Formats: sequence, C-alpha cells, structure tokens
Amino acid sequence: MRLSSPLSSLNSGASNSKYSALFALLFIISAITVPNITVADTHPGEAIFKTNCATCHTIGGGKLTGPDLEGVHKRVPSEEWMIPWIRSSSAVIKSGDEYAVQIFEEFNGVQMTDNALSDEEILSVIDYIKSYKPPVASAIGENPYELGNVHPVDDSEKHNLLTIVAVLVILLFIMAGVKLSLKKINAELRDGEAPTEKSVVDGFLRWTAGNKRWVALCILISVAVLARAAWFGLLYVNVTQGYEPEQPIWFSHQVHAGKNGINCVYCHSGAEKSRTAGIPSANVCMNCHKAIKTGTFTGDQEIPKIYAALDYDVEKDEYGDNPKPIKWVKIHNLPDLSYFNHSQHVVVGKVKCQKCHGPVEEMHVMRQESMLTMGWCIDCHRNTEVKMEGNEYYTDMHKNLMEKHPGEKITVDKMGGIDCARCHY
Repeated sequence: MRLSSPLSSLNSGASNSKYSALFALLFIISAITVPNITVADTHPGEAIFKTNCATCHTIGGGKLTGPDLEGVHKRVPSEEWMIPWIRSSSAVIKSGDEYAVQIFEEFNGVQMTDNALSDEEILSVIDYIKSYKPPVASAIGENPYELGNVHPVDDSEKHNLLTIVAVLVILLFIMAGVKLSLKKINAELRDGEAPTEKSVVDGFLRWTAGNKRWVALCILISVAVLARAAWFGLLYVNVTQGYEPEQPIWFSHQVHAGKNGINCVYCHSGAEKSRTAGIPSANVCMNCHKAIKTGTFTGDQEIPKIYAALDYDVEKDEYGDNPKPIKWVKIHNLPDLSYFNHSQHVVVGKVKCQKCHGPVEEMHVMRQESMLTMGWCIDCHRNTEVKMEGNEYYTDMHKNLMEKHPGEKITVDKMGGIDCARCHY
C-alpha cells in the first residue's frame, strides 16, 4: 500500500485551500455584480399590455384616451376579430367593418396607433385582459389628502445584496477564527509549535503577504466593480423619475382630469401654443372655484388658499389689491442644452399628454413618470409612427417619405427626429 508523504499532503491541502478561496471569491463577485433577480408570477401579456396599451386604455378603470378594456372580449364580434384590430385599427375601419366604424365615431375619430405585434403576442394580451384582477385598494385611495401620498421606494434589492455581503464577511471571519483556534488546540495536544498568527486580523495580513497575486486580483476586481457602480451612478445624475414634491396647495389630478374629465389644455393652455405647457394662474382655478368652495378630499382646507393668493373676499365676492403668487414646485426639468417644444408634439405630432407624463388622470399628486433622458426620447422617436393622415403639416413630406421608405412604417427618426441639431443647437 502506497502512503503519501506529509509534504505531498501539505501541498495538496494548500492547493485545495487556493481553489476554495477562488470559489469563494467568485461567489462574492457574482453576488455583487449580478442583479438580484426575482421570478415574479406575472402574466406574459402584462409587459406587452403596459408597453403598448396602458397609455390609452385601462382595465376596469374607465375610459381614458380609448375605451375601458374590461370585458372587451365579450363586446367585440370575436377574439379573432381583435387581432387585426389591435395590429391596425385604421385598416379595419377602412374595410368598412360596422363595429370598427362604430368605435371610431364614438371616440371622435381618434384612431388607435398601429402595433407591430405577432398573433401570439396579441392573443397573450387578450388573455391577460380576460384574466386581469385589479390590485387590492390601499388606504391611500380612500382619502389621500389625510393619509398622505407617500410612494415608498422599493430598496429590497439593495438591502438583500448588502445582507448577503455582510453575512459572507461575518462567516469568513468566523471560519478564520475557528481555524486559528483549531491550530492552537492541535499545538497544545501534540506539544507542537504554536501558530505564528496571534489573531484573525494578523492571520489575514500574513495571508495577504504570502498571496500577493490573489490580493492584486481582488483589488482589480474591486476597482472594476466600483468603477461600474460609479458609471451607472453618474449616468443617472439629475434623472428624477418618480419625483413627487409637496406643493403649496394640495391638488388632485385624479379628481380634476380623471373624475371631472377636465381637458389638460384647459389649465395648461400653453401646450398647444408654445414651447412650454405653463402653470395655470389662480384665475383659471376661480372659473370653477368661485362656485365650488369645498374640495372632494380636502373639504375647506385647500381651496381657501387660492382665495388668499388672489386676495379674494368670498363673502363680498371682491378681489383685493394684495395678491400673492402661489409658489408651485416645478416637477419636470430638462437641461438648458436641450430644446423641447410642447406645441410641436401636441399639435403637429398629435402626441397624447400621457405618452410622456403617464396616467395623470390617475394621480392625486403629480409626479415625474418618465425618465426624460436623451435615450428615452430617442427610443420614442425610433418607435413612434408619424400621424400623417389628415395632418396638413405633412402633406408634401408624406408623399416623399412613402416613396423613400416603401412599405415601411414612417417613424419620427425617418424624418430627422434623431438628428443632434433637432434638440441641441
């Protein structure tokens, strides 16, 4: 029988130790660099619906730009009919389909945007609509004014990552301490030489001195991970998606634009006429609130602030000489180096407000829904089809673009929508 020498056992132990250290290092790196992916139990059609349909439609939330889709599969002629309708409603309307024409007239001639979806994707969306269950209403929906409008940020992914790293570090020190204790016990039992390291920290320093290549590799990987984190951190500097400041007067868009159906441009009249949408003056509020003196949620707490700003005497129905400006907090800010024109998008491009600002009619307190970064704008220009039919602005351009791109969907980028000088000059 062949016995291995103590030296070979020692070398084998050292080799195994190195491999163990390597696997441990790779595990820590993967925990740091790989995102914490949670497999959610979601319907495959949900993402398609939110990307292509949710801007104009709700499921059980009432009419938006388009009809409420709750039970739509029971109203339409058949589910098979919905496939060409979702892909290109304009084509179905042109074919003279009776139900399609009825919907077209009911919504004042507003056509649904064409979608480049496959039959499988459309059927997946239809199945999602059929199986949709509304989320459980929270207390905020009962009276958001009293209970506040806090939208907590989900930091669970970061917390989980930090927890994993902390646990690994603690386990590493515990194992190192156990190893040192076993060495001391072994030396006492066998009257051997005591271990040279005096503590876990001393042992770690000795290990780093004897494994400079591993230390250098760890440093390089750490620098790479930190550089990656710094890059993505700087990439989103001044990106304030989700920003929802407290305003001097509590104002519910859900009540005004949603429940009462007030058109956005009634208050933000500049959206159709100028570069900026504008903040409505308090005089616009008084068009209604001279008569309506009690708020849906706020009672007599907020509307009197409008009267105070205008120095309006409710009892005498008179305005005083000492009005004060309402210091609204601006939510959507673009850098000075970028040019954006509301009227160009709203009037010429026929872009709905919800495209950029999200479902405003569902918000109590206004927040920044979209990222509003350059990449976000470019993606929109690459994917948004230009609405040319009945739009005199594009009369000549339409013909030229159709000849230049036969059979293709004419998106904004095909007419120079992603040229640098369009937004930066």
